[in-house]
Amino acid sequence: MGSAKTGDVAKILGITPGSVTNTLEVLETKGLVVRDPYRGVKLTNSGRKIALLVFRRHRLAERLLTDVLHCNWTDSHDEACKLEHAISEPLALSIEKTLGGPPVCPHGNPIPDETGQIKPVNGQPLSELRSGESAIVTRIPDENTSLLRYLLDLGMTPGTKIKVEEVAPFRGPMLVKVGASSYPLGADVAAGIYVSKNA
Repeated sequence: MGSAKTGDVAKILGITPGSVTNTLEVLETKGLVVRDPYRGVKLTNSGRKIALLVFRRHRLAERLLTDVLHCNWTDSHDEACKLEHAISEPLALSIEKTLGGPPVCPHGNPIPDETGQIKPVNGQPLSELRSGESAIVTRIPDENTSLLRYLLDLGMTPGTKIKVEEVAPFRGPMLVKVGASSYPLGADVAAGIYVSKNA
């Protein structure tokens, strides 16, 4: 994992930079992060393991919500955010067993195992494909509710076959065919959709 700037963390979380700084100071005293005034903040090995276990509980909660409770695909991320800290590891193991050991969350992101290990995932950003190339959508790393709702409206969920029909130059939009319909996607959106040409 790389480093993150305090300002970027504040923007993503929608809180003040001062609140982020105070929280990071606490995490640093616990040995979970290392701060560098010029490079930002980085997780220690202990911090990374805890983060991966939170990812595990979050993504298992998403699977439970969508697969068993039939929660909307676009809302499962926000609901799982509320549940992830309340799920113990024994409960996570029970959920995992009940669900048959799913390898990924509903958005295609890998679920770490009980030791915090995560299997590498294949794929590349859709934005790297050229005109005429086909692929299968594999995952949506940014589980922003608005983005997920937009992609669901386009039918671009993991497992969907797509074809790039046209790519505008200079980071312009690309025209992507989904089923019988074609949609223009901006460069930023296309960069946030991972696909596999070998799926």
